[in-house]
Amino acid sequence: MPHIQKKHPLNCMIWILVHVQAACMKNPNPLSRRRVLQTLFCSSAALALNVRTQAAAVTTPGTLNFLLIGDFGTGSVEQKKVAEAMQVFVAKNQIKPDALWMLGDNFYSLDKSPGGFSVDSPRWKNEIENMYPASVFPGPMHAVLGNHDYHDNPGGQKVQLAYTKKPGVRWHLPSKWYRLDLGGDKPLVTFLCLDSNLPTVSGGKDKKSGKSRSSLTAAEAEEQLAWFKTELAKPRAPFTIVAAHHPVFSNGDHGDTKTLVEQWDDILQANKVHAYICGHDHDLQHLELQGRFTSHVLSGGGGAKTRPLEGKHQVPFGKETHGFTHLSINVDSMRFTHYDATGAPLHGFTKRQDGHVELGV
Repeated sequence: MPHIQKKHPLNCMIWILVHVQAACMKNPNPLSRRRVLQTLFCSSAALALNVRTQAAAVTTPGTLNFLLIGDFGTGSVEQKKVAEAMQVFVAKNQIKPDALWMLGDNFYSLDKSPGGFSVDSPRWKNEIENMYPASVFPGPMHAVLGNHDYHDNPGGQKVQLAYTKKPGVRWHLPSKWYRLDLGGDKPLVTFLCLDSNLPTVSGGKDKKSGKSRSSLTAAEAEEQLAWFKTELAKPRAPFTIVAAHHPVFSNGDHGDTKTLVEQWDDILQANKVHAYICGHDHDLQHLELQGRFTSHVLSGGGGAKTRPLEGKHQVPFGKETHGFTHLSINVDSMRFTHYDATGAPLHGFTKRQDGHVELGV
C-alpha cells in the first residue's frame, strides 16, 4: 500500500455525514440525492485509503508535461470539444506538451473513404493531424492499440503501425509494445507501453456476427509478457508508468479485466510500477486499491459516447464524462489531473517516488 496521509478522519467523516444528510433533506429530487451520495462515497473511499488532500499548481518549471486521452477516434462533436479544451488548457497555462498519449481506440467504425482505412485515409488528417494541431501540440503522439483498432477496420492495427513510418508525422507507434525513457540524459520516467488485446481479452467470436475477432496471437502475448518482465528487471528512471488500453481494475461498465488482473497485477506490484494508465471505459477514474503500490488512472473520455460507472471499488474518483488528463513529472513527483470537456478541473493527485499519494485538484 502506498504511504498515504490523512488529517482528523473522524471529524471529516462526521462533517460529510451531517452535510450530506442536510442536502438530501433539502432536495427531494432522487437524481440530486444520488449525486450527493456519490460524493459521500468518493469522500469515504479517500478517507478509508488514508489519503490526504492537498492543492497543487498545474505545473512548475522543469517538468515533463503530457496530455492523456483514450477512446477518442470518432470524428464526433464530442471529440472536437475535448480537443478544443486541450488547446485552451495548454494556452491558458502556457504549457508546451512534451507529448500526447493516445490510449487506444484511436479509430472507431469502418472507414468508408475510397481505399478504406490506410496510411493515406483522410481520417488521419481530419481526426488526428488537424484535431490535435502541431502548432499547439508539436511533440509526438505516443500510442497504444485498443480493441476497436483491431476490430473495426480489417488490419487496422497494421495501418497504425505503418503510419508511424511516414516522414514528418507525429504519430508514434513503433511496435505493438515498446519502451520510452523520457526526460533527457537523466530520464525522469520510464514508460512501458503494452498491447492489452490478449486473445482472452479481445479475441474469440464476435457476439453479433459470430466471426473471429482479431487480437494478439498467443505467441505474441507470450513474447510481450517475457519482454515486459525483462524491461522491468533493467535499470529504470525514478518513475515507472505502464500504458495500455484495457484497465486492470475499473469501476466502469466493463469492470476489471480478469486476464490482466491474473497476468499483470502481481508484476506491477512486485516491481513498484507507480502508475498504470489506460482507457477502454468511457469515463475518467483514479483508483487506489488496498495493499497495492500502483495507482490506476483511466482516461477514456476522449470522444466516444460515455457510459455510467457500475463498479464497486471504493476509490478516490470516478465520473462519467468526456475529458482529458494532464500529467506532469519532475524529479520528486508525478501529478495527474482530470479535466472535463470545458477544461474544468475535476480531480487531481500527486504521487511521490516512495508511493505516497496526496489528493488535490
